[in-house]
Amino acid sequence: MIGALMLDIEGTSLTVEDQRLLTEPQVGGIILFGRNIHSPQQVRALTDSIRNIRPELLIAVDQEGGRVQRLRAGFSRLPSMRAFGHLYEKEPEQALILAEQCGWLMASEVLAVGIDFSFAPVLDLDGISQVIGDRGFHSSTTQVIALASAFMQGMHRAGMATTGKHFPGHGSVEADSHIAAPVDHRTLADIERNDMQPFIQLKDQLDALMPAHVIYDQVDPNPAGFSPFWLQTIIRQKLGFDGVLFSDDLSMQAACVAGGADARIKAALAAGCDMGLVCNDRAAALNALNALQDMPLPNQQRLEKMRGKIPAITIAETLDLGQQWQAIKTLIEPLLT
Repeated sequence: MIGALMLDIEGTSLTVEDQRLLTEPQVGGIILFGRNIHSPQQVRALTDSIRNIRPELLIAVDQEGGRVQRLRAGFSRLPSMRAFGHLYEKEPEQALILAEQCGWLMASEVLAVGIDFSFAPVLDLDGISQVIGDRGFHSSTTQVIALASAFMQGMHRAGMATTGKHFPGHGSVEADSHIAAPVDHRTLADIERNDMQPFIQLKDQLDALMPAHVIYDQVDPNPAGFSPFWLQTIIRQKLGFDGVLFSDDLSMQAACVAGGADARIKAALAAGCDMGLVCNDRAAALNALNALQDMPLPNQQRLEKMRGKIPAITIAETLDLGQQWQAIKTLIEPLLT
């Protein structure tokens, strides 16, 4: 059974405390960070060791490309998503081809080392946000939709579920929700007409959504990830989306409006999230876990759809996934400059 809490681990192998935590029923997932990564071979050994303890756990990573890429040593460098937007302005057909291939490349490497999925793609507009910036494909909704669709086709071709973030859009508010509590003053109609369009148009390709830690104060007083209006009235009812809802990291500064980690995860789940993330703060993770002890497990059928098609292969210190993989790496490399 898959629990409602996703947390992180300390290093490149499991500690005794990590092993104990993995046996807790309400732990449903592990997210890996740069400190957990030494080489492809080591990552596969780590993910195998996690599954030896809890085979049903979901293992995730942030492997967007550009500046948000946790798997680095021994893995392919991936361009920022903005690079595809720039190419689209000159060569749209080529940009779509390369976006699809990059989605496949990213997903193939992540799956090869035993990780179920990357929290990708970013569907936020490349607007004024300090934290989004070149993580977004473009400032135009039309181009974001086209490029993100292609990228997700590549992810699905490799066998990976997709997660669109950060609903209903983080790109049009300046403050960074990691260190501040952003407030977006636009009306619901404005948000629907602009930032929400990628989520609306691509909902049939999305397996999961991650709501933003942003307060849209003309719509609801709570950050989207703690808002029944956003998660249930809009996502579930109006959009008819039945995929997984992951909270953004509940350790981020913008999540503090809900109280301590125990209150935050309860608020996120009560609002409609299926799984809450508590990262880089073990004390907070333990606090959140304790708060979940008497709560029911989340929707298992929904979460099972996030399981990746992990190949039964032996991984070396440096990845080599065959001729198609090498050819696509070569095609993508010019976008890195």
